[in-house]
Order: sequence, then structure tokens, then C-alpha cells
Amino acid sequence: MVREIGPKIAESIVSFFEEKSNLELMEKLKKAGVRLTSVKEEVKAGPLAGKNFVLTGRLEKYSRGDAEELIKAMGGTVSSSVSKNTDFVVVGEEPGSKYDKALKLGVTILTEEEFEAMLYPTTSFT
Repeated sequence: MVREIGPKIAESIVSFFEEKSNLELMEKLKKAGVRLTSVKEEVKAGPLAGKNFVLTGRLEKYSRGDAEELIKAMGGTVSSSVSKNTDFVVVGEEPGSKYDKALKLGVTILTEEEFEAMLYPTTSFT
């Protein structure tokens, strides 16, 4: 299981590989010498290193994409669903069922302000 892949993405991946035309295309690319390599360099250090986050609700200061990029840039990972492997759930306005699941599992809930304090521990935003 890959922590960053939720049920919808997993379903899409399975669906892709079930299509004969996609498999044929991949085989043609392979025969032509195309090799897939990862260009993403994983951040091993940072204030969020080794921590897994889930975002729910609408954040005031960050778009979801910006918040995810900040987490990754500081060594953390972002998942689309709450599980026992989740370290923190960042809760914005009008949170969804992820908030309820986090409470049920005893996952640490962070407000946007608490999240910022983790990102920038020596800076005051008040």
C-alpha cells in the first residue's frame, strides 16, 4: 500500500492498466527505449520530516495545493484520507468527514494557526 494513494486514485490506476490499448502503448514505448525514472527528490530533513498530513476544509491563507507543497518542501507527506498512519489533520472552515474520522482515530487535529506554527516555529502570525 502507498500512503499517498487513496481509493479513487487506486481505482483509476487499476482502470488504466485494464485497458488493452494502454498496455499496448506502454509496450511500444518500452520497445522504443523509453524508460520511466523518478525526478522527484525526496526531502529527508525539515520541521515536518517523516510526518503525514491530511487537509480538510477550506484554509484561509493557503490554497490546498500551496499547503501541500509547503508540507512536502519541509519534509512531510500529504495523504488524501485519514488512517492510523496519519500524524496530523489540518482543519479549515467547513471540514468534512476526514475531521470526524481523525477524532475517532485519535489523530492530532491542527488549526491553520497551529499548522503555521509548525511550518515557521520562530515566527508569530498574530
